[in-house]
Order: sequence, then C-alpha cells, then structure tokens
Amino acid sequence: MWRRRQGRLRPVVCGVEELRCRRREREAELRKARREQQLISKRLLRDDVPEEAGEGCAAAVLGEAEVQQFLWLAQRGTEEKEREKALVSLRRGLQHLETQQIFIRLEGSMRTLVGLLTGSRALLQLEAARCLHELSHSEQSAVAEACLPATSYLLTYLSGHSSDFIELCLYTLGNLIVESEAVRRQLLPQGIVPALATCIQSPHVAVLEALGYALSQLLQAKEAPERIIPSILGSTLPQHMLQLLQPGPKLNLGVAVEFSWCLHYLICSQVNNALLIAHGALSTLGLLLLELAGAVQRPENAGLELLACPVLRCLSNLLTEAAAEAVAEHMQLRDERVVVALFVLLQFFFQKQPGLLPEGLWLLNNLTAHSPSFCTSLLSLDLIEPLLQLLPVSNVVSVLVLTVLCNVAEKGPAYCQRLWPGPLLHSLVNILAFSDTEVVGQSLELLHLLFLYQPKATEAFLQQSGLQALERHREEAQLCARVHALQQTALHG
Repeated sequence: MWRRRQGRLRPVVCGVEELRCRRREREAELRKARREQQLISKRLLRDDVPEEAGEGCAAAVLGEAEVQQFLWLAQRGTEEKEREKALVSLRRGLQHLETQQIFIRLEGSMRTLVGLLTGSRALLQLEAARCLHELSHSEQSAVAEACLPATSYLLTYLSGHSSDFIELCLYTLGNLIVESEAVRRQLLPQGIVPALATCIQSPHVAVLEALGYALSQLLQAKEAPERIIPSILGSTLPQHMLQLLQPGPKLNLGVAVEFSWCLHYLICSQVNNALLIAHGALSTLGLLLLELAGAVQRPENAGLELLACPVLRCLSNLLTEAAAEAVAEHMQLRDERVVVALFVLLQFFFQKQPGLLPEGLWLLNNLTAHSPSFCTSLLSLDLIEPLLQLLPVSNVVSVLVLTVLCNVAEKGPAYCQRLWPGPLLHSLVNILAFSDTEVVGQSLELLHLLFLYQPKATEAFLQQSGLQALERHREEAQLCARVHALQQTALHG
C-alpha cells in the first residue's frame, strides 16, 4: 500500500482515484488533439473529363492575350463548337497557377465566365463550370475569393436534373468552402444547408459521394460549431446520413466513407451529441463495426477497411458522451459481439495497417473506462494475451494497451484476480526496460493497481527482478516518486 511517509503521495484510499483522474486528463488532451486534426483537402474531377483525341494531355500555360482571346471566342464566337473549344482550351490552361493568376487579374474575366455558366447553352454551361472547378482547386486563396460571384449560381444548380452537373457543382463548392470564409458567409444565408439536405435524397451514388465531400468541408470550417453545425443538426441531414451508413446490400463504400467523416466532425464539435445518439448513431455505428469486422475477413470485400478509421473515431468520441450504463442499450448489441469485432479489426490492423491500431485501442479504452461489463467480456474471452502481443508495435500503442489494462485493473480485486496469474507481470517487467517515460509511467500505474488488489503479484515481481528494473528510472524527475513508492510497496507491503 502507499506509505504516508512519502509526503507527495496520498494514502491508499485516494490512490486509485488519483490515478484515474491523471489518466482521464491525459485522455481529454488526446481527444482535443483528435478534434484539431483535420483532413482538409480538395478534389479534382479532371481525370473524369474526356480529352479530344490527338490533342495530347499536356496543358500549356496561357499568356494574358491568349486568355483574353479564349474568353472573347467563348462569349462571341460564331459557332457553338468554336465557343466550346475556346472554353476547353481555357480550362486546360487554368490547370496552371500562372494562368489562374492572369485570369483573376483580367477585368471582366469572371463576369464573362459567370455569364456563360448562367447561359442557355448546356455545353457551354458545362465547360464554364469545369473552368470554375479548375479555379476552385487552386493552391492560392485569392483564386477562390475571385470565384465568389459564381457560388450563388452553383448553389442554385444543385436543384437541377443533371446528376453529372450537380456532382461537378458539389465538388467545386466543396473546394471553395474549405478555402474561403467569404464563400461560406455568402452561402449560409442563401440556403446551402437546405440545398444539401435536398441533395442527400438523390438516388445517384456519384451525387451522394460529392455531397458527402462538400458537407465534410463545410463541417471543418473554424466557425462551424457556432454558425454551421446547429443548422445542420436542425435539418434532416443527420437522419439521412445515418441511413446511408446502415449495413446491408445498399451500403456503398465511397458514400459511407464520406458520410462517416461528416459524422466524425459533427461528433467532435460536441454541439449536440445527445441528438445524434437519440437518432440511433451508436446503434448504427455498432452494427457498422460488426460489418467491418466481417468484411476484413472476406477478400471479396477488400476496401471496406477504409471505413475503419472514421467509424472507430465516431464510436470512441460518442462513447464519451453516453453514460456507461446507457451504452449497451443505445448500441443494442451484446458486449461480447462488440469486443470480438474490435479484436478482429485489431488483428487485421496488426497484420496490414499498424497505423490504425491506436484508433481501435482508443475505442477499446473508451468502452472499458466506465463499464465493468466490457471489462468482464475482455477477461472472459481470454483477450488479455492478444492485447499484450501489441505492446512492441510502438510507444503510442503500448500506452493505449496499458491504459486499457488499467481500466480493467481499477475495477477491483475480482478483476485483478483474473488478470493474475498470466503473462501480464512478465510483460510489465520487460516494459520497465523501455526508455519512453510515458510508457513506463503507464506501466507503473498498472503495477500499483496489481499490488493494491492482488498482493501475490508483489512476491512474483521480486522474483522476476522487478526491483532492478525499477531502479533504472529512479532518477527520472517525472517517475521517481512513483518508482520509490512501488519499491517500498514491493519490499514492505
């Protein structure tokens, strides 16, 4: 037990709670870091545009005179074919930043392009939209700002009949939304959220995937939690998103990936996660977790693991909002099924995608943090040893594995008794040879819990040269107090 003579340490009655608080503070920091990690990117549909045979794929940089000529021909050419060809040449030139800069500096250039976009000639309208799409993909924010006059029309065309044109408008808007706050300020009062809510009912997969992209860009705006997300949560978008994530034959991978990231950004905003839970988010995500576990074992469903990262993050963060006793009810799944599915994914990540192991372990941590029943499932399914096999992967993985084991051990003597005997103590002694302070610190917390609730572990620790392993960390400022306390406990009980 903790000795009172260590002035900086508390008596045993406070030891477990102190450890728990320290760990929860660390987890809060990690959750904050996850919320701040954004996947802002831009999409380009250029590869989907057929090029005329014989003209080659390389696009040349256009000079000012050439840009002016193509704009003049597109607007005033005598034949529609000639006008369309001029816009195609302009679009290809706009693949280059130099041409983009020339275009936005030219007086009246955007006005001309918007005029063609809003004209009655469908082919010219489509090519004008493709030119705007090239501009929206620019690396310079000034180019996106220059597209501001066109955004209202792009929004209007989302209610059109051509699925290809709607898809192009959605990707263009998505590119502009993420780049420019001015674009977002203009589109919000003009009704972008209702427009997206209408698009999500489209039967076209390509439109839904483009919509998911545009929505995810909107949700990542810095002002989203205050100005955007409340209106999205007040619309029908969340319910439709969850319907599109329902496992089954209609589940489309591309659509599901986009909307699972959208759901991730909604959850991370913490604006109203209770509403998402009430709409069945936990149940949908739990079923999707089972679907993923089955899919990674079937070669014909290769690719579904792309869903793993956002689904795991959604579940992990949503579980922090739900009371422990309500989790099983909302997920409508037996604890054993969830734990088995998660370990199937962990094994897959271990073999194929080690970078995703922290995502799965973070979910396991949140499942076991406040739920004795999930801890019991972990023990009854003999999953401690498979968990320990992940320790050598990385320091991050080691910390998360040890944190999960602390969750189990802190539930009390009965849980520590089932952790013991076994390979756990040997693994902990080996970990003390590590140089990473956070990994060693987490192992010290677990050792403290074992010594507290399972006194026999102390004797075995001495027999396995545990004191010598502790000694190497005695001079480390962040660890010395806990190392000294554990040494005293091991020697004197």
